[in-house]
Amino acid sequence: MFEFEYSYLLLVMIILMALLYSSVGHGGASGYLAAMALFGLAPETMKPAALMMNIFVSALVLWRLSRAGYFNWPLFWPIIIGSIPMAFIGGMLVIGVDLYRIIVGLALLLAAIYMIFRVPSHEQVRPVKTLWAVFIGAILGFVAGLTGVGGGIYLSPLLLFLRWTTMRGSAAISAGFILVNSIAGLSGYLIVATDIPAGIPMMVVCAFIGALIGSELAVRRATPGLLRRLLGLVLVVAGIKMILIA
Repeated sequence: MFEFEYSYLLLVMIILMALLYSSVGHGGASGYLAAMALFGLAPETMKPAALMMNIFVSALVLWRLSRAGYFNWPLFWPIIIGSIPMAFIGGMLVIGVDLYRIIVGLALLLAAIYMIFRVPSHEQVRPVKTLWAVFIGAILGFVAGLTGVGGGIYLSPLLLFLRWTTMRGSAAISAGFILVNSIAGLSGYLIVATDIPAGIPMMVVCAFIGALIGSELAVRRATPGLLRRLLGLVLVVAGIKMILIA
């Protein structure tokens, strides 16, 4: 089944990561990568595992937020026009283990900054600049496909900083962004990979269980600041570990 020690503790961590991330509209890839990094999983397992968990969790979150009326199609389309082809290309690329660890380590540290120092939401939104939206989608889509990080954790603060949407609006857009990029990235990965590593289906089940609870929080209430900061500290530790191992 699993090829690493303390597998049950890892599954518990995945449930908690999915719960916390889905509560703010994210798929949780950076959290899953952090947990897998702490347990020393190989990059060839980490990337497809994060992408597959992202797909199931973000699909659930998107469905819940869309039903609640928070999804904005005019903002979503230009972002994914740029992101989908770049996520597919990133998913096809196979990079060295050391470089992968450095890139993911830096991605986790950036994600930690967002979780610890969250960008405030503004109710008064500004018009979307289409070309900028396409460009942002392309950059984040490529990173998503390359590393397995869905990109939503970077998209949310950007949307709020640019005042293109509100807090729950950014959560809905991020969930859709993560979903399509993760599908594109996994598609690119499956073209060059021979199979899916063992143990990933159980991780997906655990992530979905956590998302069932987290998506309810995403619709009805905000995630407590203390929990977000604790999660940020976990990302810091995992990010440093990834970089130092490289």
